[in-house]
Amino acid sequence: MTEALHRQLGMTDDEYGAVVEILGRSPNEPELAMYSVMWSEHCSYKSSRAHLGRFGHDQPWVVFGPGENAGVVDLGDGWLAALRIESHNHPSFVEPHQGAATGVGGILRDIFTMGARPIALWDPLRFGPLADPQNRYLFQGVVGGIAGYGNAVGVPTLGGEVEFADRFSKNPLVNVMALGLMREEQLVTKAAAGEGNVAILLGASTGRDGIGGASILASASFEEGDEEKRPSVQVGDPFEEKKLIEACLDLYERGLVVAIQDLGAAGISCATSESAAAGGMGMDVDLDAVHVRELAMTPGEILMSESQERMLAIVEPGDVDEALRVAGKWEVQVSVIGTVTASDQLRVTHGGRVVADIPAASLSENAPLYRRPVARPAHQESLWGDRPSLPGEIDLASALLRLLDDPALGDRSWIYEQYDHMLFLNTIVGPGHNGSLLRIKGTEKGLAVSTDGDSLRCYLDPRRGAERIVYESALNVAVTGSRPYALVDNLNFGNPEKPAVMWQFLETVEGIATACEELDVPVVGGNVSFYNETDGVDIYPAPVVGMLGFCDPMPTEPPRLDRGLAGMAIWLIGPESGEDFAASAFSRIVLDHIGGRPQAPDTDTARAVISHASRLAFEVPVLHDVGAGGLAVALAEICMKSDVGASVDMDEWQPLFDETPHRFIAVAPDEVDLAIDDVPVRRLGTLGGGTMNFGARGDLDLGEAHHIWYHALRRRVS
Repeated sequence: MTEALHRQLGMTDDEYGAVVEILGRSPNEPELAMYSVMWSEHCSYKSSRAHLGRFGHDQPWVVFGPGENAGVVDLGDGWLAALRIESHNHPSFVEPHQGAATGVGGILRDIFTMGARPIALWDPLRFGPLADPQNRYLFQGVVGGIAGYGNAVGVPTLGGEVEFADRFSKNPLVNVMALGLMREEQLVTKAAAGEGNVAILLGASTGRDGIGGASILASASFEEGDEEKRPSVQVGDPFEEKKLIEACLDLYERGLVVAIQDLGAAGISCATSESAAAGGMGMDVDLDAVHVRELAMTPGEILMSESQERMLAIVEPGDVDEALRVAGKWEVQVSVIGTVTASDQLRVTHGGRVVADIPAASLSENAPLYRRPVARPAHQESLWGDRPSLPGEIDLASALLRLLDDPALGDRSWIYEQYDHMLFLNTIVGPGHNGSLLRIKGTEKGLAVSTDGDSLRCYLDPRRGAERIVYESALNVAVTGSRPYALVDNLNFGNPEKPAVMWQFLETVEGIATACEELDVPVVGGNVSFYNETDGVDIYPAPVVGMLGFCDPMPTEPPRLDRGLAGMAIWLIGPESGEDFAASAFSRIVLDHIGGRPQAPDTDTARAVISHASRLAFEVPVLHDVGAGGLAVALAEICMKSDVGASVDMDEWQPLFDETPHRFIAVAPDEVDLAIDDVPVRRLGTLGGGTMNFGARGDLDLGEAHHIWYHALRRRVS
């Protein structure tokens, strides 16, 4: 027996029944296609939407929070910044180069849809161990796709992060964040308004590539053989995107656009319905007018296609000719495909007949909303009780070399050297440091960004892990001289139909929300990626946060890891511990152990340390947060980047490798006073020589350390 069409399209019987109730009749095939993509997990957030209101965004500098294509914040003096983060996980498993490339293209469109020029990209990534040839293929393909698209479209990639774990084999995570800049008069939204206004389709022609792509691939789990779904992955053209960027910015500059919406997941179905619904309007759409590149496309295929590099602009009738002329100037294809109506209906015609007639808002506002069962995993208590068993003594140099040889802790320049990070000449601090720092030309303002995640720590305790990555990202922008200003999050999880996964998700949401409240940082947008599960195995919970920092004025010489000089003093600022080894790099790499419960963050200490770091950034040449690998790895990174050794004296080895939060290293001349009343400050030693000397615990040749660290990733992908 042939399976019912709605089930083939991923809809449940109840969801199909809801469509029948909305329409008062059975939907035809094009209508069903539209509901299937718009009500998919990827587009409707049907498993997460009920919980995302926990995030606050009512700070006075927030112009737009969640709900628009990108969050927008006010930088003063008429300047606005737009930021957004998205995932392209499942498509990147099926076809890594194009999956990653089109992820970049999509996030850029989210930015310039708001009226902003995209100025930078970041790429948080997760893969399985590189000893597996398939994981190497996925890793190399994704990095190549990001590089190929970002470099060609002319937007610099300034940073990111990478993790490797078995749980990401067959389910890599490809998250991309973008930042844009604009003047306040350039701001546009997606809300179609004005009866009789005209809908214009700009950009690449519509084809069958991408049909059911992101919307379907990202809304179900992977099973064996799903890597053969390559026809469902979109194909990107960065040169077409570059023309589209310039054409849209030109249209905004001339005041020709009433509203605009990009065509990403769900294509024309999404763009027409969302823009009409956002303006409280309807729309008549003629599919015969759509410029296509394949013959005999059905109405459903045209409506569902996720072909890339396309935008839908709403233009007043008197401005249509001028808009078409501007598009032609930039060699961008254009079609007049519809008209805004005073009704609430989305009415679609093809071949002279009506093929869809549905309430525009029903595709988004009436999407299913599920409150999935929630239960803490049965193994969680035993996992917390399985604390790492620490040896009494260790070979410190050997342990540090093992950490530096880990591909997630070693030098990541193999990745970022493939990216152009100096486009626009705005980059003050680029890849390889704590946070990226960009200038706003013609002003004293600066923007800093750090993307952070820690899937293993979030597996052991999703709430504490999520809180800590917020504080870490805040510290990473603080050491550039910026104050934490706004946050976006990408929430990557397994199958939401499993109560344990929903528990991880809710704990994570609470952790991020709590930390942001403590820092007074608004959550202005984000993305939820569920069904990251292959053959029944869920990924580790992998939230990623992108923190925007803002400084005005910007430090004239912001701290960098390569500014250390012989004779400078080394200081540890923040709490001392030596006891937080759960989810630490030392436990994972040296002890081969996963278990225990990470230390909870201390909000008062976190705020004080972040505030102190942002002040010291105007006085101190080197600031570096203490994160993965602990104090030993952080100090080694400074020494290797600055090409100078160090002498430190530690009574115990444990404080060198534990990962107590809210700490950073400051390196400065002796005359600089680092003391502060509410934050512990301890002098560790002095820079100098050609070794990392740990007193009675031995030393490590800096050249040997640098060789191991530099080749940690390279030797695994060569």
